[in-house]
Amino acid sequence: MKITICIGSSCHVKGSRQVVRQLQQLIAEHGLESRVSLSGTFCMSNCQKGVCVTVDDQLCSVTPETTAEFFSEHVLAKV
Repeated sequence: MKITICIGSSCHVKGSRQVVRQLQQLIAEHGLESRVSLSGTFCMSNCQKGVCVTVDDQLCSVTPETTAEFFSEHVLAKV
């Protein structure tokens, strides 16, 4: 599974750094390092939607406050 997080200026201001840290921690806590890869990218052209994250090319909007819920619904449910 490939998760890509926007680290462009708009998403950075909305908390992309915190989202990255939380996802790194959640992946490690669940022992998924060999099954889930994280990468960053610049603008995904959906700046109005918050921190843009794709999971295997499915676009999602995440905030630092919704990262755990996102992880449960879009990562744990699919691995």
